[in-house]
Amino acid sequence: MDRTLESLRHIIAQVLPHRDPALVFKDLNVVSMLQEFWESKQQQRAAFPSEGVVVYESLPSPGPPFVSYVTLPGGSCFGNFQCCLSRAEARRDAAKVALINSLFNELPSRRITKEFIMESVQEAVASTSGTLDDADDPSTSIGAYHYMLESNMGKTMLEFQELMTIFQLLHWNGSLKALRETKCSRQEVISYYSQYSLDEKMRSHMALDWIMKERESPGILSELRMALRELEEARKAGQELRFYKEKKEILSLALTQIYSDPDTSSPSDDQLSLTALCGYH
Repeated sequence: MDRTLESLRHIIAQVLPHRDPALVFKDLNVVSMLQEFWESKQQQRAAFPSEGVVVYESLPSPGPPFVSYVTLPGGSCFGNFQCCLSRAEARRDAAKVALINSLFNELPSRRITKEFIMESVQEAVASTSGTLDDADDPSTSIGAYHYMLESNMGKTMLEFQELMTIFQLLHWNGSLKALRETKCSRQEVISYYSQYSLDEKMRSHMALDWIMKERESPGILSELRMALRELEEARKAGQELRFYKEKKEILSLALTQIYSDPDTSSPSDDQLSLTALCGYH
């Protein structure tokens, strides 16, 4: 732990040379420090040059507790994990979580190396019903994960986050299974989606899949409730949130389109509770 703290101080001295490493996380101006950190990275390494720097989003709420999200260049997303009584406090708390993760991301242990890949694959095998032999088979989830890591050798985990989220969403959405039925290998799918970013067009396509599922077998509202619970639990645990947040966005978009269709029957009282659900704390 002492070695990790020393490494973080060294990173702060490099990226934020005029800041006191001992006071960084106590400074109330953590929002500007996070912005400064990523601007410095862009200047030093031209990291994510085509993207904006740091984007904040506050959930609409008539009163506390307030929730704020911050999305970093590369797509990683974090939120406030404390109970915040003002929007400004929630924003500062989200920025603090993002800054801590940004600094940890600079540690050598967060860069994708052969050793990192081996450990990650072993952890993935331990958390699933797969085996180490699956790592060499790109038609399996373990094999696809192994291939994605190898394809991004040298990157940090935050730089890898966008592709990882896309793959998680395709798996959750059932798109990987459908693509396998068209004889596309997971390796081909990953190579294809590596060229794209997770934008409104991709969300709309995934929302369309859920609209078609809902017409065949209703259940999208239950899925949205689950997504909101997962997002809330992950936020309070200080975890990276991109996958959970995208699930919520896609399901909300699909539900909005379903009930804006004049041929669709009006929602029941259960569906009308969506407004309350979307403000779920």
